[in-house]
Amino acid sequence: MAQKDTQSGIKERVALRVKTPRKYKVILMNDDFTPMDFVVMILTLVFRKSEAEAEAIMLEVHHKGQAIAGVYTLDEALTRSNRAMQWARDEGYPLRAKCEPE
Repeated sequence: MAQKDTQSGIKERVALRVKTPRKYKVILMNDDFTPMDFVVMILTLVFRKSEAEAEAIMLEVHHKGQAIAGVYTLDEALTRSNRAMQWARDEGYPLRAKCEPE
């Protein structure tokens, strides 16, 4: 708690609260054109997953239609999802990622 002096000489207590930022899930969507190896590469290089984690997530995307690639603050989630989609577009793949609140 911080104390603040007022003009009358009375000290006033001010409570400071730090709110933790809301987290967002980056969800990869399945498509019939993006190769599985490319999705694994995106997961390892953009989302920093291990090879085993990346393969498990890729298979979940393939079988269930979507999977969570990671959970981040909003800025980080948007940056990673945009980076993944841009890289896919540069390679000619229609990979999609979306961000949703956790």
